[in-house]
Amino acid sequence: MIYTTTMTVEVNKKTQEQIGKKLREIRERKNLLQEDVAKIVGISITYYAGIERGEENPSITIIEYICKALRVKSSDILPF
Repeated sequence: MIYTTTMTVEVNKKTQEQIGKKLREIRERKNLLQEDVAKIVGISITYYAGIERGEENPSITIIEYICKALRVKSSDILPF
């Protein structure tokens, strides 16, 4: 027998904003442009800028690629 569950998860806007703020701080400290990070990750500049503003909810894969591009650990940007 297989059981499935449907779960609705609300986006935590505060967490998104905290991640975006950390990404921006790290990127600026490394003297990189949003365009530089977006190009390395393979996403649009608009999408990356939205992540930094806390407007986008990136997948864990995108977060992984951004961390690799910035050469940081996920614990450096995740507030939990």
